[in-house]
Amino acid sequence: MSQWAIGNEPSSICIVSYNAENLFHPDCDSINPDTSFTPQGERHWSYTRYYRKVENIARVLTNIGGWNGVDIVGLQEVESAACVKRLCYTLRRGEYDYVHYDSPDSRGIDVALIYRKAKFTPILSNRLPVDLGDQPTRDILYVCGLTEGYDTLHLLVCHLPSQLGGAAETEWKRAEAKRVLQAVVDSILSAQSGARIIVMGDMNSSPMDDIRGLSNRMMAFGNAGTHKHQGRWTCLDQFYTSPALSKASVYIYDASWIQKSDEKYLGTKPKRCYIGYRYQDGFSDHLPIVMMISESVVAR
Repeated sequence: MSQWAIGNEPSSICIVSYNAENLFHPDCDSINPDTSFTPQGERHWSYTRYYRKVENIARVLTNIGGWNGVDIVGLQEVESAACVKRLCYTLRRGEYDYVHYDSPDSRGIDVALIYRKAKFTPILSNRLPVDLGDQPTRDILYVCGLTEGYDTLHLLVCHLPSQLGGAAETEWKRAEAKRVLQAVVDSILSAQSGARIIVMGDMNSSPMDDIRGLSNRMMAFGNAGTHKHQGRWTCLDQFYTSPALSKASVYIYDASWIQKSDEKYLGTKPKRCYIGYRYQDGFSDHLPIVMMISESVVAR
């Protein structure tokens, strides 16, 4: 796995992408008919477990950011604005805010963006639907904002359709989501060729350089990954950047304390909140990825 370091310099911007794995509120979501993550549901999801889950995710982000804190976080698998608001409160009350839209996903999970108000100011946001016919999926979140004293960032947070049903059979769904991404990227770059664009999120496939105008920053990680399935690590979580951010550094946060021993396949694996219906008091089945943008990269 890749090396990692705790903390960031005050003059840098620390950006994290993290699939939080089923960050659900215990109250039944009116948009989502699934009741498995409720006190009466199959997983007996209580307020105690919910608060603990939020604290665990906050603990991961706090350790990544160190004394200065993380600046921008793209989240996947959050159920509602209430969950994101609670995470902001738990991180550092009053220092963070968020952007979230409800999406039509059949499981009721969305993407969201958390940001430290002292370092980033959103000026425009929108939800970008991905039309899969009668198979509703997560929207893509677009946020354009200003970094404190630096420049404009265009951020796209994604959670592309899964491979459930087979990778080849479901590839058309991810291709459709990337078609939406490509249209946005083309529009931004046609207006400003030097635009600073970051696409982040769970792409539900191995890294590919398949968005024109951007580079997939996880291509260089080889066998390292963020998600382990049947003993195989895959880097499902990815950053794409435009040429203006080519010097930004990227790493997988693979600290030992957010992993556990993989007794079946050897090595380690992410320490999950649940394995099946068994509560594990863990973090997520994904490892977070981190991008560090130095002042020299984003300064005007």
